[in-house]
Amino acid sequence: MSEALFEFLCRMGDNTLILGHRVSEWCGHAPVLEEDIALANTALDLLGQTQMWLGYAAEVQGEGKTADDLAFLRDAWDFRNVLLCELPNGDFGRTLMRQFLFDAFNVTVLGYLQNSKDRRVAEIAEKAAKEAAYHVERSADTVVGLGDGTEESHARMQAALDYLWPYVGEMFDSDAVDLALCESGIAPDPKSLRAEYDALVQRVMAEATLTIPEDPFHHTGGRTGRMHTEHLGHILCTMQWLQRAYPGATW
Repeated sequence: MSEALFEFLCRMGDNTLILGHRVSEWCGHAPVLEEDIALANTALDLLGQTQMWLGYAAEVQGEGKTADDLAFLRDAWDFRNVLLCELPNGDFGRTLMRQFLFDAFNVTVLGYLQNSKDRRVAEIAEKAAKEAAYHVERSADTVVGLGDGTEESHARMQAALDYLWPYVGEMFDSDAVDLALCESGIAPDPKSLRAEYDALVQRVMAEATLTIPEDPFHHTGGRTGRMHTEHLGHILCTMQWLQRAYPGATW
């Protein structure tokens, strides 16, 4: 069970770590100052969640490592984030669409994890859920504002949804790890969350006057480590280079 729990904690922590890094790339580049600050704060929130998930993962692993070790000293094939989180930012609309699609999942799964039989998981979820609730409200409002905005903003948001939707399904894939955690009462089966997720997304997209693609195909490989996009390697090169170049360096 400890191996399955470690895998699950890495999945949760890697999602927030990689997406947080992506969002942080907007710092100093957002279209207006208010959005610049908001995106930076979102990235910080995700990083804080990463610290909790990977910190617990390191304890479960039992090799004397820390959250920093798992963040900075693993190679791409050891990461368990879904592919959605590692995709390039694109324009502002695509960034916020990606954020909403992840936020909707995060707020849904955290709601169930607060009742986890694993006390630490429940405590982390309870804290993270408060931030996730704000994140999904903000990203949903932005998606609606841009989707139901000008002709250009609507076109950009529809293009963003069309591009990102094939990456959504991976968040609900189930494997032996998920089955073990579900049977032990630690975490829900991702498949069981899909209906609730879809209801939330459909409501927001309808308000945004956007059309959800009907093609059921979705990319896979990230959450199992079997296959990542080329983009993850570039992220890790940027994120890990200092610790790799100067092992053990501290400020």
